[in-house]
Amino acid sequence: MTVDGLSIRVSHASPVPPYEQIRAQLADLISVGRLGQGARLPSVRQLASDLGLANNTVVRAYRELEAAGLVKSRRGSGTQVIAPPAATDTKVKLGEYARSYAAAVRHLDATDEDALAAVRHALASFGDL
Repeated sequence: MTVDGLSIRVSHASPVPPYEQIRAQLADLISVGRLGQGARLPSVRQLASDLGLANNTVVRAYRELEAAGLVKSRRGSGTQVIAPPAATDTKVKLGEYARSYAAAVRHLDATDEDALAAVRHALASFGDL
């Protein structure tokens, strides 16, 4: 599923609940500025249908985002980004590097789990610098 040209994916094999996968991906897109203030999210029904999920799963993800102050939902008006948190240079750079890494992961047809394991291993190899 794409939101403003950005891909949202849910892995049913992941131990992370689908609502949390959606919440985390959208929160990340907001925090790095890929979804800016005023950007409209797909309707609950549309996103649930596109991802093959129950409407309540998407409702929970949107509620979590609203509780975090990232989006505002209005009946009849939909859900839109209200205020991205101030992005630090570090967050922006991390987002850029993460997108590059994610593109490489997709190019290699690696799984998300393998990609995350590789990042954890790389971080662990640096220890407490």
